[in-house]
Amino acid sequence: MKIAFLGLGRMGTELALKLVDDHELTVWNRTAEKTEPLVSRGAQAASSPAEAVEGAELVITCLFGPDIVREVVIEPGLIPEGVTWADATTISPADAAAFADAVPGYVHTPVVGSLPPARAGKLGVYVGGADASRRSKVADVVAPWAAANPERLKEVDTAAGAAVGKLLANLALAVTIEGFKEALVLGESQGLSEEQVVDMLDSTGLEFIVNMKSPFLLGERSTSPGDFTADAIAKDARLMLASADQDLPAVSAALASLEAQQDAGHGDEDFSTVVVNR
Repeated sequence: MKIAFLGLGRMGTELALKLVDDHELTVWNRTAEKTEPLVSRGAQAASSPAEAVEGAELVITCLFGPDIVREVVIEPGLIPEGVTWADATTISPADAAAFADAVPGYVHTPVVGSLPPARAGKLGVYVGGADASRRSKVADVVAPWAAANPERLKEVDTAAGAAVGKLLANLALAVTIEGFKEALVLGESQGLSEEQVVDMLDSTGLEFIVNMKSPFLLGERSTSPGDFTADAIAKDARLMLASADQDLPAVSAALASLEAQQDAGHGDEDFSTVVVNR
């Protein structure tokens, strides 16, 4: 299939790499050198989004938030008539509904997971849209993103529903990294070391995030470049707060910690910086 892939950040690059061997990919990114890993695998690089989508049977986007989607896709009317658009950008349910209204071929395809699962084909994927035929077509194309755990590829009957699923997944990450941070504060206030706190959190509700992020805390991995940046999850936390019709105190606390890291210059590091640089 002839596919245009727009947005080659950390996750976008991994997603595109899973498709390049089986499809004719044309790729575009604002920073042109980021197309090089795909070009070296046989993709064609375009100098503009309009050039990238020319003749495409499917357009895939993985951009940094809804405002960039509006700028690159919606405002210039980028998607050709009749072409399916699969958008893996993390956006709010309201954004997803608006994009679906604006482009009849819109299918929302957010992914759940960070860079290591992306490389291993172990992401969760929501494929959401009102047109079942388009959903099925997109699900077939993006199946390699979840090839190692195909049960984690889920079709949803609206684009907004897919957006909710992604925000729920990232809410769990945001509030548990805040919980991990507070557990460290409590433990250290009572004389425990980081290693002791990590050991005591085994088999608790924080076990998942502790297993994921303790290698950063204990110096086994560097927060730069990391897997999922503080900037990215802070952006997503703001979408959560804007999408809920009640206060989300745990998300607000997590966002405050993430913003403190951004203010300290750690925004482009892995979000484990919340515990590493607490």
